[in-house]
Amino acid sequence: MFEKILIFVVFLAPLIFFHELGHFFFARLFGVRVEVFSIGFGPKIFKFLRNGTEYAISIIPLGGYVKMFGDDPFSEVPLTEEERKVAFNHKSKHARFWIVFGGPLANLILAYFLYVGLLVGGEKVPETKVGLVSEKSILYTRGLRTGDILVGINDEKVMSFDDLNIKGSSVETIKVRRDKELIDLPIGMKLEPFINQFIEIVSLLKKPVYVTRTGERFVVTLAKNPTDFDQSIEELSRGFKGKAFIYKTLERDGALAIDPKSESELVGTPGESLQSLLLKLDFISVDLVVRNVVMSSPADKAQFKKGDILLTVNGTALKSFEDLRQNLQAVPDGVEVNVEVFSGGKRITKVLIPEVREIDKKKTKIIGIESAVEFVQPKLFVAKAESFGDALAGALGRTWDGVVKTFSGYKKLLTREVSLNNIGGPLAIGKVASDSLNISLSMFFRLMAIISINLGVINLFPIPVLDGGHIMFLIFETFNGGPLSRRKLEIAQRFGVSILFLLIFVALFNDITRLF
Repeated sequence: MFEKILIFVVFLAPLIFFHELGHFFFARLFGVRVEVFSIGFGPKIFKFLRNGTEYAISIIPLGGYVKMFGDDPFSEVPLTEEERKVAFNHKSKHARFWIVFGGPLANLILAYFLYVGLLVGGEKVPETKVGLVSEKSILYTRGLRTGDILVGINDEKVMSFDDLNIKGSSVETIKVRRDKELIDLPIGMKLEPFINQFIEIVSLLKKPVYVTRTGERFVVTLAKNPTDFDQSIEELSRGFKGKAFIYKTLERDGALAIDPKSESELVGTPGESLQSLLLKLDFISVDLVVRNVVMSSPADKAQFKKGDILLTVNGTALKSFEDLRQNLQAVPDGVEVNVEVFSGGKRITKVLIPEVREIDKKKTKIIGIESAVEFVQPKLFVAKAESFGDALAGALGRTWDGVVKTFSGYKKLLTREVSLNNIGGPLAIGKVASDSLNISLSMFFRLMAIISINLGVINLFPIPVLDGGHIMFLIFETFNGGPLSRRKLEIAQRFGVSILFLLIFVALFNDITRLF
C-alpha cells in the first residue's frame, strides 16, 4: 500500500508543480508579487522564504496554489501606489488572462515535452494488432483479417495507435504484417469512417484455451512444445494445415504453462477447420466456463455456479460467449430462456428471464455471469521517431489529439452518452499509475502526459474557482465595462465550489465502490 501511495505522489507531483509554475512564471513576468508557492494543500510540512516568496510543500498532495498579492476581489484594504504596481487585480485584463491561463498552458507544454522525450528515447507500446474482424465488417471486405498488425497508412509509418490521426482526409491504402508477411491492402475510405471502423475491431483476442466436460484445461498450438502463447485461436485457425497439438495446462505463478508429457496430436480431414475439429472432439472454449455469478442476478436466481459450462441457449449450440450474448438479445423482453449447462458432472437445463438494462443508450439483455475467458496480452515493442523533427511533429499531434479527446470525453459525460461511473478519483489514478509503471517506465510517462492534458483542459472549464472560471469573469468584465459586483462574484464562487465538491464526491464515491 505504501509503495502505491509513493507512486501516486511521484506521479502527481510534477503535474501539480508545472501547473502552479505556469501561474508563477506569468505572475512574475507581469510584475505581480507572489506571496506563496505551494505544492499541496493544508498544513505546511516544509517551507522556506526567498525573494519575498514562501515556497512550501503541504500535507495534502491533491493540488497546489500560488497566492498572489492583491488577488482578493472583495478586499477593501486601500493600497499604496507602489502596492498597486505589484497587485494582481490592478494589472491589465491582458496580463491577468496570461497569469490565469499559464497553469493549463504549462500542463499542455509538459505533456508535449513528455511525448517528445518518449519519441526520441523510444517507448514501449503495444503493437497495433487487430482484434476480431467480422466477415460483415467493411474492413474485412477490404482484406483486413483478425490478428493483422497495422504498420502503415498511406505510406506513413504507424508505430502505435496514437499514429491513427494521419495527415489528409482519406485512407487510400494500409500496410499490415500477417504471419511475418507484409501486405498492402487497398482501403479507399474517408479518414473518420476508417478510424471509427478500426477502433471497433481493436480488441483483445482469446487465448486458445479449452476445457473438457470434466473441467480439465488444455491449450492448442501449431508447434510442438511451445514456449509462448501469443497467438489467438483465430490466428491459429488461419494457419491450421490439418495438424495441431494440444497440451494440458499447468498453473505456474498465474502464467499459462503446459505439461509436455500430455501432448496429443490433432489431425483433421482435408479442408476441416481447427474450430470444427475441436468441437468434434468435444473440446469447449474456456470462455463458455462461468467464472463468477453476480449476486441477485437472473443467473444467481437460476442457481448457476462457478465452473458451470454453457452448452446451449433455447436448443442452439454455443461456440463462444459472444454467441450467448447474441442469442440473448434475440429473445423478446420478459420471456423465459432455457440455458443448458454441464454442471457437477451432469447436463442440466436452467430456466431464467434475462434482465433488460440500458447501456450506452442501447437496450441490452444480461443474465449476470462472468466468463472465464483468457486473453492474449499484446506484445510490447520499442517505438522511436526516425528523426528529432519527426519527434517534435509527432508530439504536437499527440498533444492536440489528447486535447480533442478530453473535450470529447467530457462532452459525452454532459450529454449522458457516457455514465458518471467512468469518473475516477485519486484512488483510480493511483491504481492506473502503479499498473502503468509495472508495465514499463515509458507507459508511466505516457499516462502522465495524458493526465497532464486532462488537468490542463479541466482547469479551462468555465466553472468559477477553476482557471476557466477566472477567464470567464475577465470576458464578462470586458463586456460589463468593469468588474462584476461583489454579490454576483459571491454567488458565482459558491456555485463553482458546489460543482467542484459534487465532482469530487462522485469521483471518490466511484473509487470506493470499485474497492468494494
